[in-house]
Amino acid sequence: MITRFLLCADPLRPVRPDPAFTEDAAAVRAVGAGLALLDHDALLAGNAEEAVRRVPRDSGAYWYRGWMIPALKYGELEAALRNRGCVLRTSAARYRRAHELPGWYGVFEALTPSSVWLSAAPGEPPAPAQLAELAAPLGSVAAIVKDYVKSRKHEWEEACYVPDVSDPARLSAVVRRFFALQEDSLAGGLVVRAFEPFVRGGEARVWWVDGEAVLVTAHPDTPHDRPAPVLDAVRTAVAALDCRFVTTDLALREDGLWRVVEVGDGQVSGLPRGADAGRLLEALAGARTAASDVSDGNRPPSR
Repeated sequence: MITRFLLCADPLRPVRPDPAFTEDAAAVRAVGAGLALLDHDALLAGNAEEAVRRVPRDSGAYWYRGWMIPALKYGELEAALRNRGCVLRTSAARYRRAHELPGWYGVFEALTPSSVWLSAAPGEPPAPAQLAELAAPLGSVAAIVKDYVKSRKHEWEEACYVPDVSDPARLSAVVRRFFALQEDSLAGGLVVRAFEPFVRGGEARVWWVDGEAVLVTAHPDTPHDRPAPVLDAVRTAVAALDCRFVTTDLALREDGLWRVVEVGDGQVSGLPRGADAGRLLEALAGARTAASDVSDGNRPPSR
């Protein structure tokens, strides 16, 4: 089976890949894989069928590499591709498992800061009493707030960091500001994570394909720093997560322990400047064929 990749199209020139993924497109061609284009804007606007109209019918299984997609929209993408006789090599269920913290936290609990969460809609921050109840299991510790996918770390003092989560007024103020800034992009709900102090030197982003670490890069926010993390325990957790293409961001805590800061679906994880896209795409192109890569001969389901 020929490996195929689905990349985001350039919004201004939709027959070409988005300029942000030029290196990915070049690497796809270099490994001799197939390439199709997704209209990311149409997908987010709720028109999944229009978003995949440039994907050839009955063309097989695809790895996606592109802009982040909300979990519900990813499910719509999966359905639209299925209607064209195609499948995603990462299912919607596995995408959510790796992409959103409640999906991966249980597997990585011993390796990552203690966290609590609750579902919430955009623009509707929980009441102070509800926040106090949520954060109580963490005790009197510093923490950060985020949604199921992202934080507002660049607005650290106003919308991310809480010096003591047992202070209900401060916790509520930070959460309210976080919700106001996230607006409709809020993903899933609210997460409160215990703050852990890390040494300077940036984070390492580890790229895993079928349980193997195929590439270790810097984090996109610190492209000039590339620590070398210890991966034994993380490898075990990645295997237990049972998702084919994931990333783990790791940082060294001040006491010398490597900690998992974030887990993500590799399809929507960013490569830092200077990273070897070719090596990553080659690993994906050589990944095993799974039973889920073929569905009814890649024919659309009967209607």
